[in-house]
Amino acid sequence: MKKIQLHCKNCGWSDNYQEPLKRCPVCGDDILYALYELENLRNLKTLIRERKPGLWRYHELLPIKNVENIVTLGEGGTPLIHAKNLGAMLGLKHLYFKDERQGPTGSFKDRQASVAISVMKELGIQEAVVASTGNVAIAYSAYAARAGIKLWAFFPDRVPSDKIREVALYGTEVVNVTGTYDQTKEIAQRFAQQQGIYYDRGIKSIAAMESMKTMAYEIAEDLDWRAPDWFIQGVSGGMGPIGVAKGFEELMALGIVERVPSIGIVQSVGCTPMVDAYNNGWSVAVPVENPTTIIATLSTGNPGRAYQLLWDVMQQYGGAADSATDEEAFEVTRILARTDGISVEPATAVAFAGLIKMVRRGVIKSDQVVVFNCSGHTFPVEKDILGQEWAREVDISTAPTTPSLPTSHLLTAVQEVDAPVRRILIVEDNEDSARLLSRIFLSQGGYEVTVATNGREGLEKAQEATPDLIISDLMMPEMDGFQLIENLKTDKNLRNIPIIVLTAKELTPTERNRLAGRIDSFLQKGSFLNEELMQQILEMLN
Repeated sequence: MKKIQLHCKNCGWSDNYQEPLKRCPVCGDDILYALYELENLRNLKTLIRERKPGLWRYHELLPIKNVENIVTLGEGGTPLIHAKNLGAMLGLKHLYFKDERQGPTGSFKDRQASVAISVMKELGIQEAVVASTGNVAIAYSAYAARAGIKLWAFFPDRVPSDKIREVALYGTEVVNVTGTYDQTKEIAQRFAQQQGIYYDRGIKSIAAMESMKTMAYEIAEDLDWRAPDWFIQGVSGGMGPIGVAKGFEELMALGIVERVPSIGIVQSVGCTPMVDAYNNGWSVAVPVENPTTIIATLSTGNPGRAYQLLWDVMQQYGGAADSATDEEAFEVTRILARTDGISVEPATAVAFAGLIKMVRRGVIKSDQVVVFNCSGHTFPVEKDILGQEWAREVDISTAPTTPSLPTSHLLTAVQEVDAPVRRILIVEDNEDSARLLSRIFLSQGGYEVTVATNGREGLEKAQEATPDLIISDLMMPEMDGFQLIENLKTDKNLRNIPIIVLTAKELTPTERNRLAGRIDSFLQKGSFLNEELMQQILEMLN
């Protein structure tokens, strides 16, 4: 029988692994490591030589005692693709994508789901609860269905409906929570406790770290049993890079590789607790209470203990941290697809935008071997199979109603304004976004464009020269878009000016109420790009 120990890095406690523990029984740390008898696995390369590709070819180094309990859909074994065109664009000779899009449900969370559901099966668990921003719930739902385990999935309100519908398609009970991801996790955990159902701890579980380390095994094998110089990933909870580092540490202990790669992490500008902490030299991250990114998979405001472990890894082996805006992510998505045929989800695009910045800053050198985690695919899921009653709602906001807002494409929205439009005021604090918007209108001809960088400046410019139309962001310094709109509507000379809101923010019911009846159109950033602007976007990134 395989022997596995649980180990607490915080206090040094260790004991034989019988079942997952929520906390160290000595110090209360909520992340524990699994340790294996590595001295018995010196022949790992020989052991796996005749086995089929996939995560479970390394089953001796995974927390399952009986292989009969393995629940698999063929996860792992994803290719390492040399991104020659993108590498040439960035001046990187050895840029590789670890293509996790090719997992059974299209993301690297298939690894976690396979190990987690296998552990549940081994423990005889028949019903479980998970909180997710999309990919985890999709993967868990597929594997739970295969194992005959009933699953409840709790989602925050930023998650795209396509992802939630796919979860429902597998038969998972769906609960939508009007709140942040951290609030959603709290509600899911309380529900599990009240119902006496097993609660999966996500990134804090043994399954998360142990499954992610298998990427390290596969990367090393594809590089002729060498470690790359860098492993880059977009992070929310941070367990992916921690698991990959652990995998390389185990390979180094087995004498198979000589080092552990440096770790590069990237977060969306709207939620950067780990990036801010790392770049300020802090070992503890300050939580972000209200993430503003619309990329739900990167909206963990409080990474907690996971960041401290990631900090230790990056201090020991080297690291870098950067951020990118949601707009940059949408722009990079198109570049990746058209340059090297890589169609990715926004979380991956954010990470690649951060990689571009790391290269420009000289952090990553041209001759270094860089592996980038391509964590998920852009493919939409089927919308028409399910009926209407496939989700429950849990609203924790104070807003009594959630009004709809008029939506359209940018130029269409301008054309739908009743009065003639010649003078346009753009209120946008992001310089690149403001320049892009200006180019759109100037390329159409017939418009005069003025730009203000915040709500206060926008109000002053509107008072100085009354525009025919105002296009405004919501999240800005000094005076935000909500306050600007309220001031405009109380000014008798400005109250009738049409307003188009253009924002990356996912609105809460309360915020929708603040805008209802006061704006002429509402657009999400990233939805207004057209084919003719592709070259301009490429130039902007250079």
